[in-house]
Amino acid sequence: MGSSTCRQGRIVSFSARSEVFGGEREVQVYVPSEYAPHKRYPLVICHDGRDYQRFASMQTVLDNLIARHEVAPLLVAFTSGVDRNREYGADPRQPKYVVEELLPAVRERFGVSEDPTDLGIMGASFGGVTSLFTAWSYPGTFGKLMLQSGSFVFTDIGHHGRSPLFDPVVQFVNAFRNDPARIGADRVFLSCGQFESLIWFNRSLGPLLREAGIETRFVEASDGHNWIAWRDR
Repeated sequence: MGSSTCRQGRIVSFSARSEVFGGEREVQVYVPSEYAPHKRYPLVICHDGRDYQRFASMQTVLDNLIARHEVAPLLVAFTSGVDRNREYGADPRQPKYVVEELLPAVRERFGVSEDPTDLGIMGASFGGVTSLFTAWSYPGTFGKLMLQSGSFVFTDIGHHGRSPLFDPVVQFVNAFRNDPARIGADRVFLSCGQFESLIWFNRSLGPLLREAGIETRFVEASDGHNWIAWRDR
């Protein structure tokens, strides 16, 4: 729980038409208590936003981090998929939606920094895949990535042996491994549970990112593929 002395931010919701997906898409934006309309703030785009708020107490976490001066006051745009696994599974529509529709809609309504090093993107599981895929699809747009238990399945030989949902993911991760520097990020945070089948894939990405000159922190949790692990990181 937040401290009684902790100043609380607020969640502002709006809906915007998406030409990419068709129909309205809802966005919730965390606005820090210090927010002043004339200032510019860092922005993080968070996939599975409703779940991060519900299962990872993200608003309380942000209030406390800002109150303790562990992070600068920032905005967080929470987005949630409709056909989630398909949209987040290296589907090119999602990066297009995030960069060409969601980002301008947030900029229109809030004071967002123009510096790419102040722009972050994050997600867990398939949300981690689409976060990395968005940075890959729009190189240099996001300076910071937070990828939790990313479903970064790839193959060196043969078939990946998972559901067809993973076909585009495997194709993307294989391409990413050949050119990790393309994302143009300056910092990446990776986390994964030691009891996940995904641990090997996540472990292998850390050295690739570091060799590409990207400051990378990789944290292994004594946990599985779940919201407790993601909340606690």
